[in-house]
Amino acid sequence: MAKILIPQAVAEEGVRELLSAGHEIKMGTGVTEEELMKEAADCDAILLRTAVVSAKVLEAGKRLKIVARHGAGYNNVDIRAAEELGIWVTNTPDATTNSVAEYTIAAILSASKRILEMNRALKAGDFFYKNTHKGMDLAGKTLAIIGLGRIGQAVAKKAHFGLDMKVIAFAHGRKQEEVPEYIRLVDWETAFVEADFVSLHVPLRDSTRGFIGQPEFERMKKTAYLINCARGEVVREKELIAALENGQIAGAFCDVFEQEPPAAENPLLSMEQVTATPHMASNTEECMAAMAYQAAVQINRVLAGLEPDWPVNCPKRSLTE
Repeated sequence: MAKILIPQAVAEEGVRELLSAGHEIKMGTGVTEEELMKEAADCDAILLRTAVVSAKVLEAGKRLKIVARHGAGYNNVDIRAAEELGIWVTNTPDATTNSVAEYTIAAILSASKRILEMNRALKAGDFFYKNTHKGMDLAGKTLAIIGLGRIGQAVAKKAHFGLDMKVIAFAHGRKQEEVPEYIRLVDWETAFVEADFVSLHVPLRDSTRGFIGQPEFERMKKTAYLINCARGEVVREKELIAALENGQIAGAFCDVFEQEPPAAENPLLSMEQVTATPHMASNTEECMAAMAYQAAVQINRVLAGLEPDWPVNCPKRSLTE
């Protein structure tokens, strides 16, 4: 019987899938490195949400064969250490696509119509705030998508067919004939110059960490908005704050931050032209169930001697066994 560590609670669908394969579930008691090292020591797999699995945690898990990430991102796992130790790391890229894409469309609508801004003003007693803070229609406006993976493509489809927006995209390595005809591929500079909304859909890697900052904000229209439902660290947050304070861009919708939870004094939480939400784009009943189930399936496959469906590494030990 294999033992599965679940450091943070997941949907019942994932637990049931693991139990159906005859595994033992070990619910974690904390997410510090020390706690994870102790609790992973006798486990064969980890079903991981947001806890950080460092090299020390992986080394402590002498029996570990897989860390199955509950979600699309996997920057909270030391991938290199996992490879060296022969441990699979997987994610659940299909589970989050529609939920995050829907949330991104909601963010664009919220920003364009200034919905939450109006809500705050009304609750503060200012019914006529609307007279000096008009929204904009989206039909015919240009959405620039940075990163054209599953989520980026889903956002493009919904924006084009649902909102009648023009869609441009920067997608490294993609060719125009490889993408739907309603998406026009452009270079990096053009994406920011032409956009009325810039929506980020890239994973956090060394190559994307802090790759959007002052030069990009200077290229954007003063009426344009930044939408970030990807990872906070891909944007240089201080430079975003400065661009907002200086009126270089009209506003932003931030579901993610460089530091999470963000500090109470973070200006993004108090700026009227910014809508901030607590990293919740995938926080739906359906998405949570799908992520838990798909992560559990990956664990069951690996513990049954099969390769996972969605590996994000190539563990060395697996090549020699």
